[in-house]
Order: sequence, then structure tokens, then C-alpha cells
Amino acid sequence: MGHWVSRYLDQRLQAGDQVALSGLACTLQVLEVPGHTEGHLAYTMPGLVFCGDTLFAGGCGRVFSGTFAQLSASLQQLAQLPPDTLIYCAHEYTQANLGFAAWVEPENSQLQARIKRVAAQRERGEATVPGTLAEELATNPFMRTREPGVVAAAEAWANRRLTTPAAVFTVLRTWKDQDYD
Repeated sequence: MGHWVSRYLDQRLQAGDQVALSGLACTLQVLEVPGHTEGHLAYTMPGLVFCGDTLFAGGCGRVFSGTFAQLSASLQQLAQLPPDTLIYCAHEYTQANLGFAAWVEPENSQLQARIKRVAAQRERGEATVPGTLAEELATNPFMRTREPGVVAAAEAWANRRLTTPAAVFTVLRTWKDQDYD
């Protein structure tokens, strides 16, 4: 952890810890979701998750001080939350993320409908966050690394067979970093 972080850190948190927000009368559960960074955390309570740069609407964060395997595992951990969980991510990158998703799954009808809906929202100046986990599971390629179409697209780009969801994830993230962003 960087010196500037440890200098301002007054309480270390880890998975399973709870953070009480007395002004809001609620308690958040801490999840460790490394990958974007090695110490990335998410905060959840029934019905919502604040996931920072781990999961974005239609995408996921880049890998900085974490690893591809960590970020893949963190996304799979978030995928276990109830489908109606609201996803509060750190940035409004939805429209660009869905553009890459369409490269990966151009035939996904739910994705095409989401792209149209998001374009209309952005045209009106509306935010697209939060969205639901169910929507991410249906349209976000980084959450769909077991889907045959996503696997086939990743294999075609990598020009090799991919045998695990983590390998598919790594290729997807590398593809987006190299050719889309």
C-alpha cells in the first residue's frame, strides 16, 4: 500500500467487516474485490453494492496493481449477489462499455435493447447508474465469461482455445485495453 494511503488510513477493513453509517442509520458489509487494485473493497447491504472500479455498467475496471485472475474472481463474487441488487459503480462509462460489449456479442438482443435505452438516457442527460446485477449478467461480457458466444469471440480475438472463465476474462480485458479504449 502506498505511503500516502497508509498516512491517512485510520481503520483497516477486510472481508466480513461491517461499517456503520450512523448518519444514514445503515450498516454496510465489506467485500474484498481485488483486481483493479490489490486492496480494492466493495460495500454492500441488502439490495445494493458500492463496487468502485471493480464492476462498471456494461464493463469492468482496468487491472492496475491487482491481477486479471483477481479481478475475474471478484466479478464472480459479485455475480453471486441477488439479481435485483443495484450496482453503484464509480464512473459513468456505460455507453462506451456497451460499445465494446457489442463487439463481443453483436447478436445479444438484451444487449442491443440496453444500448438503445442507454443512448436515449444519455441524450436526455440522464445517468445510467445504478443498474441491476441481472442486467449485468445478461449484457456485460466480463460477467458472461462462461457464455458460448463470449468464449467464441474471445477465442477468435486471441486465436487460441480458452479453457477457463478467468482465461476468457483476461483475453476480454486485454482486447478492450488494446483495441477499444
